[in-house]
Amino acid sequence: MTVMLAHGAGAAMDTSFMTGLAEALAAKGLRTLRFEFDYMAQRRTGGSKRPPPKMPVLEAEYREQIAELAGDGPLIIGGKSMGGRVASLIADDLFAKGQIAGLACFGYPFHPTGKPENLRTAHLETLTCPALICQGTRDPFGTAEDVAGYNLSGAIAMHWLEDGDHDFKPRKRLTGLTANDHVLAAAAAVSDWASTL
Repeated sequence: MTVMLAHGAGAAMDTSFMTGLAEALAAKGLRTLRFEFDYMAQRRTGGSKRPPPKMPVLEAEYREQIAELAGDGPLIIGGKSMGGRVASLIADDLFAKGQIAGLACFGYPFHPTGKPENLRTAHLETLTCPALICQGTRDPFGTAEDVAGYNLSGAIAMHWLEDGDHDFKPRKRLTGLTANDHVLAAAAAVSDWASTL
């Protein structure tokens, strides 16, 4: 089983979060690949710090990465924040074609920070591709309280990380846990869920 991960809007594929997550998934026996969207890759060669392009551009780039992937066996696509959102927008089409087995999102941006009325959930209401979203309970892009009120598809399972923020970091004095503890827990949840696909 292979997991392909895309990064968030403002952070590259080799951040401590992305690296820790990839290592934790690999330790669970999941072949894990990361890639960068073109706008982020250009920053490494001295390009300007441009914001991400429009979703259709990112969706096309994600599809290109899947098309170039060599390997056998089931594929799960997903990513951190925006990367997971991009994957979620193409997941049903790819699932219907038999190209992927599932979708895994980490810190899904259900809405922009401070704008809970601007939901990014319409496509999640009708999703048929099996999906797992690992989310901190106090993620400013969608808290446990926020998400409880959404009409999400039954194909979506939620794995909540107690007191975690957008990078899964909890307040240690309240929970006794670290962000790394939550990353390991998310990887374990993905492994368990993947075994059911």
